[in-house]
Amino acid sequence: MDEEIQTSAEIAEASVLRAGRAAHSNPSEVSPEQVPLPEALARKPVDQKSPAEWAYERLILYIRNFEKNLDNEHEVAMGFTDTGAGVIKIEGLGYFDPDIVTFYGVDATGSRVQLVQHVSQLNVLLRAARKPDTAEAPRRIGFELAKALEEE
Repeated sequence: MDEEIQTSAEIAEASVLRAGRAAHSNPSEVSPEQVPLPEALARKPVDQKSPAEWAYERLILYIRNFEKNLDNEHEVAMGFTDTGAGVIKIEGLGYFDPDIVTFYGVDATGSRVQLVQHVSQLNVLLRAARKPDTAEAPRRIGFELAKALEEE
């Protein structure tokens, strides 16, 4: 018998422990894998989340972290490597259980776009894009999305 017996406390603890890891050439750079999950994300154990929900939550952490390193002239955008669709500025993010994640935004021409993707094919290239000249301050969608997580 190879089954390990765990107490309910051990199971609960394991469900909120960090499951990620990262190493950086610049030791002062901190990424989402290296810090505890925000309380709003840790409330529900990972094993009770669908792949879509868990991907959605971690994407928000990555976007927010990426934005922390942007100057006031740039906003977060998402680039595509194989579709020829170019770049979209992310304006929203969603998921549909059990396995769909969707990005809402606008492309370089200002057209509205939506990417619907299965979690098994999820690849996201975060990119710094110049904010519109008409905007006084850059939009920080990652911080807005994180705030929405805490309100759920």
